[in-house]
Amino acid sequence: MITGTGITKTYKQRGHILGGRDVQALRGVDFDVKKGGAVTFIGESGCGKTTLGRIVAGLETCDSGEIVIDGTPMSGLRHRQRQAHFRRIQLIHQDPYSALNPTRTIYQTLHAPLALRARQTGRSKAWAEERARELLTLVGIDPGYVLPRYPHQLSGGMRQRVVIARALTVDPEMLVADESVSMIDVSLRLGILALLKDLRERLGVSVLFITHDIATARYIGEDGELYVIYRGQVVERGPTETVISAPVHPYTQALLSAIPVLRGVERPGAERVEPTEALDERHVDTGCLFARRCPFRTDECEAERPSLGNGGGTPQEHACFHPRPRSVIPVEACA
Repeated sequence: MITGTGITKTYKQRGHILGGRDVQALRGVDFDVKKGGAVTFIGESGCGKTTLGRIVAGLETCDSGEIVIDGTPMSGLRHRQRQAHFRRIQLIHQDPYSALNPTRTIYQTLHAPLALRARQTGRSKAWAEERARELLTLVGIDPGYVLPRYPHQLSGGMRQRVVIARALTVDPEMLVADESVSMIDVSLRLGILALLKDLRERLGVSVLFITHDIATARYIGEDGELYVIYRGQVVERGPTETVISAPVHPYTQALLSAIPVLRGVERPGAERVEPTEALDERHVDTGCLFARRCPFRTDECEAERPSLGNGGGTPQEHACFHPRPRSVIPVEACA
């Protein structure tokens, strides 16, 4: 459905932040999301995954590269023409507390886009009201209770479900979920994740999920692809379970090694990997972006930047000169 090729994005800096250097948020990212599929981007804060999500949703433009939706390149279209394509891709915001207008009831929030669709398609006002009820029911909340209320009168989990319902008012073909459960109480997260999976199955909606949480990525993308992104570059990609159970890039291994271990229930993976130093964005790297922090680096790593591809007999793609599967995730203590 949607393909990205060579996506780059650089933010111009002012003053003395990071020494006044520009910030390269994305460095030639390629991705592919199939119709009804699930793709997860995972990485630490500041790696560029949210920027990528906003570009995919049409809220930002890339500096170079190409977004292709159903075979149509977006770069060759005018703004209004691009809008028609990007309307089929809806962003689910990270913060349900700021995503909804506090001065509008849920009825007003959902009715506005539905009333516009009704006028455009010749449907009645009654259709818009009925559709609002259908969408709230679809996301698992009671329309009679929710519609007359303001956002502050709802819990965080209910607000996030309203945000998802609002995204569905335009019948999207793809949802971009940017850390969509990170600000919700832990007890409610599984319900939202299960809802996203259910929407994929029932409506055939594609999901691009952005997260820093391994468990969440594993749950949402169990039959999809996982992209590991570091400092704006995809360093490993492949089937979700393959990347998590047998990572080959040292950064992926370090990311997975950071998963907390439940003492007495689990034991650490046999080959856990830790970065040799903290991330310092002020340093200009000519070779591998992870080389300075990598415990396995060689002179080749510091002199030349590896590109994403297959090599070393691994089933997933990686950007590493010395890929090697390592057992890093916690395992059952009795295993």
